[in-house]
Amino acid sequence: MLLKSSLLSAANINRFIITVLLMFTTSVAYAKNDDKEDEITLGRTILLGIGDHPATIPLVICRQAKYIKIKAERDVSIDRVVVTYGDDKTRTIKFDTDIEKDEHSEWKSLGARRCVKKIEVYGNSDRSKAGIKVLGRK
Repeated sequence: MLLKSSLLSAANINRFIITVLLMFTTSVAYAKNDDKEDEITLGRTILLGIGDHPATIPLVICRQAKYIKIKAERDVSIDRVVVTYGDDKTRTIKFDTDIEKDEHSEWKSLGARRCVKKIEVYGNSDRSKAGIKVLGRK
């Protein structure tokens, strides 16, 4: 009788309910992360007002990516991006797009999943400078 009452106590029932709820929320959060495509930050840089010189992002380690996009902290105009791969080959990707503050460009393909070693972004910012982030997807 004493064993039955201790198993059905309010504290044990509450612990069981909390444990089940935590297991459920953890599994939902994990499933949600699987749905999101493998988006990674390749690097950040500052784009100056004049587009003659590229904003360069040297990567310390080679990062695998098949697609890239750019997110802007201010209004910018992106002309092109030159990507240097691990084997020192380069690829120029035309963007020719204006990106508003806190918005991002569309995904651009690198052709195949490649090891990215350096990124050079050519473009202009509406003000003297604007921070940009280059995102990659596997």
